[in-house]
Amino acid sequence: MFAIVTIAGQQFKVEVGQKIYVHQLSNENGDVVNFDQVHLVDDNGAVSLGKPTLPGASVSATVLNRQKGDKVIVFRKKRRKGFKVKNGHRQCFTKIEVTSISTK
Repeated sequence: MFAIVTIAGQQFKVEVGQKIYVHQLSNENGDVVNFDQVHLVDDNGAVSLGKPTLPGASVSATVLNRQKGDKVIVFRKKRRKGFKVKNGHRQCFTKIEVTSISTK
């Protein structure tokens, strides 16, 4: 059984027990989070498709921890002008574990 759900503005294909990294959520570690923007649910061949979302369907997950991703270097330069700027950026992520997928 899997579902396609929108979490923090991005769509993910999730299954029960799967651990994924999503953009940072405001919840604390150990909190249970419910996502109700479910677009598709496949239950062993029985596909339910929403237009655009399925009413009554939800995906619940547990927040495991927060961490930062790898550093990305942002380098800007204008040739022949002597202009160079080097910045770094680390995106914040939240690791969640999908606990259940329900359709009502």
